[in-house]
Amino acid sequence: MKKIAVVLLLVVIAVAGALFWLRGNLDGLVKGAIEKYGSAMTQATVKVAAVEIEAADGRGVIRGLSIGNPAGFKTAHALQVAEIDVAIDVGSLAADVVTVKKIAVAAPDVIYEKGATMTNFDAIEKNIAAYLGPAKKEGGGKKLIVDELVVRDAKAQASAPFMAGKTVSVPLPDIVLRDLGKAKGGVTPGELGQEVVKALKQRLAAAVSFDRLAKSMGEELGKAGSAVKGLFGK
Repeated sequence: MKKIAVVLLLVVIAVAGALFWLRGNLDGLVKGAIEKYGSAMTQATVKVAAVEIEAADGRGVIRGLSIGNPAGFKTAHALQVAEIDVAIDVGSLAADVVTVKKIAVAAPDVIYEKGATMTNFDAIEKNIAAYLGPAKKEGGGKKLIVDELVVRDAKAQASAPFMAGKTVSVPLPDIVLRDLGKAKGGVTPGELGQEVVKALKQRLAAAVSFDRLAKSMGEELGKAGSAVKGLFGK
């Protein structure tokens, strides 16, 4: 019995140590998960500078999130954001569906690039859908309902093949989405990502006309050419 008691004590110490390590490294684990699975889903490089989680009150901050572009696009990134605040209903963490009270994305830097056949956000949305697939959509694991998601003070830029990787600034109004996943009884993190990318893509498509942009740039080039011609006479 004494030997069994010693073994049980060692097991308890080992478990306690593991839990302490997990608690102390939870931020790092979440950061790693975002980078690993985000990159796999989008087929673009996803990086995070830091994650800070206060598990007791259900609050967290993701700092320095960067989502690159899939292969074939020339601009530096699809999205960069300095800070994302997240508030979770702690009481729902033990349930199958976790309620996220708010996700606030502050001042993201978004580049909307038109490629040969689609935009970078079309490509990201397509890659996420391919990653999830029918089988993964039916899989287990926690699901999410997001009461409110806000994207505010965005700095948006647009680019197209005729611009050779250069960008122009475009206006992008604030985005407010409510009750994400509620109608379905919860969505997976990947499905949530799909909904957010789709909403952002719709706002960008409404704000940017690549045809008008091409016409405007053609007119500017025409004016520049006329000015140069004027320097040398007729």
